[in-house]
Amino acid sequence: MARKNKRDAAGNGPGKTDKDSRRKRRRLKLTREGKYFVFITIAVGLAAINTGNNLLYLVLGWLLSVIVASGLMSDASLRKISLDRRPPPRVHATVPFLMELILENGKKYLSSFSVEVEDLVAGKPIDKKCYFLKVPPGRTQRTSYRHTFSRRGLYKLDGFRVGSKFPFALFLKTRHLQATDELLVLPAVRPVPQPPPRARNLGEAAVNQAGRYGDFFGLREYREGDDRRDVHWRSTARTGRTMVREYEQEAQRRATIVVDNALPMGAGPALVDALEEAVSLAASLANTYISRGYTVSVVARGGHVPLGAGPNHLVRVLKFLALLPTTEDDEPFSGTLDPATDTVMVVPRGAQNEGLPTGIGHVMEAP
Repeated sequence: MARKNKRDAAGNGPGKTDKDSRRKRRRLKLTREGKYFVFITIAVGLAAINTGNNLLYLVLGWLLSVIVASGLMSDASLRKISLDRRPPPRVHATVPFLMELILENGKKYLSSFSVEVEDLVAGKPIDKKCYFLKVPPGRTQRTSYRHTFSRRGLYKLDGFRVGSKFPFALFLKTRHLQATDELLVLPAVRPVPQPPPRARNLGEAAVNQAGRYGDFFGLREYREGDDRRDVHWRSTARTGRTMVREYEQEAQRRATIVVDNALPMGAGPALVDALEEAVSLAASLANTYISRGYTVSVVARGGHVPLGAGPNHLVRVLKFLALLPTTEDDEPFSGTLDPATDTVMVVPRGAQNEGLPTGIGHVMEAP
């Protein structure tokens, strides 16, 4: 997630002190209690003017002083506070996650009370409000909200809405804080079975005979010429004989996942959802293959990910699929297909696209 500089609640970034822009971001809204209070204030004011009663003027002055005090104290509560986001390392579509919000009170002597924070996407709240009861001067507090993105892709978080009803809950004073960040939502990854391997003389499965490399096969007594790095010291100490590890012989395991990311012109929501399911299935297959030690590549129309293995390569594959755009049927597939590898084609359900590659070992239709 790309990080930006923190901004204060007045909307000021580093070096920006324009009071006009600060006022433009202020909003004041009457609460239900505030409406009753203002109505009573107006009624007492009219009665005082019509009757000239000093006691009514005294009550009117007290009511007006409460309104003024409410505005000043809520404004002081929102001054010189800054916010920052800390998302989790990975966010997957359809999976709930916790976004951490960090609020810092930059005032030297005054605390901030009853602060409400909303994270915004395109000017709209992303989820429920986060609430800070009291933030002492010069201190930092943290909270988090739970959210779920329904689709993969790059989301732009464009700011915060910070508000306070302090101290009498008569008015909700809010300010908009510009704080732009980008959040990459990866495709949903679900448990899927590995397709059966393509039949060949040297497949990826072990041939159940001893060899130098591969998965653990068993223990045997040391023989002349064995690598001393394979000595199993615990068994050697227990039996009194030098025991070594024995491995199964196996060929290099490779798999290619082909994703058809084409949509016909005027595709409806059903086909769009089917494509999203196809991308999710491709991500799930990549996770299954890589977790089992395969070297995996991904091929799509207009882009590909070369062969790689391990957790870091899985992250590259997921990022590629998260940003995979839709194309037309005439867009060719990038990369090449190796006939010696296991190749799985993932297509959206109901799609009738042209130009599909040949030599595919398995074709899987997204549910």
